[in-house]
Amino acid sequence: MYCPEIFAEQRPEVLQALVQDHPLAILVTRDGERLEANHIPLLLSVDAGSMSLHGHLARANPLWRDQPADGEVLVIFQGPQLYISPSWYATKKETGRVVPTWNYIVAHVYGSLQIHDDPAWIRQQMGSLTAQQEASLAEPWQVADAPRDFTERLIQQVTGIEIPITRWLGKWKVSQNQPGENQESIWENLKALGEPQSQAMAGAVRRATGDLEKGPTQ
Repeated sequence: MYCPEIFAEQRPEVLQALVQDHPLAILVTRDGERLEANHIPLLLSVDAGSMSLHGHLARANPLWRDQPADGEVLVIFQGPQLYISPSWYATKKETGRVVPTWNYIVAHVYGSLQIHDDPAWIRQQMGSLTAQQEASLAEPWQVADAPRDFTERLIQQVTGIEIPITRWLGKWKVSQNQPGENQESIWENLKALGEPQSQAMAGAVRRATGDLEKGPTQ
């Protein structure tokens, strides 16, 4: 991924938060000469300093059989993204030298694919992912709420996957390359849209440009 330094995000806590907040990932693998992409919710697991992604696939999906054990896979997590109109730039009135762009947040995660056929491992993974997603609900659902024989049959139809993380690459393209007056006017227009995606992007713009204002020594 092309990533100018001004957009690069390397802070572990920020990258981890993106994975936790947007767990539906694109898992990119190679099957011989072909690239394959699967959309899979993945749970970030942190254990004694090492990190891995846990998930499960339908057994009917050939991915778990075809991917070489030592082959590297790419996992893409996408955060907020939004079109940025030139009309939102304060400098438009001064020079007119503005064009549209797209703001977005993304993390690329790399590692090798490991397979887990242990039903207990799969049940725990399902339970942990469910608990993370249900945590904000008034009456959280748990895997144990369903009949045991029912969930056992479903577990037999999937296989677990684990991806130990070897490297990360984060790209937060959120107006850091704009002058301060444009950053402010972009933030104001994003807030004014009042949509969840625009509110999330407004927050990202404010946080990123605020960090720039603080400077590297603070």
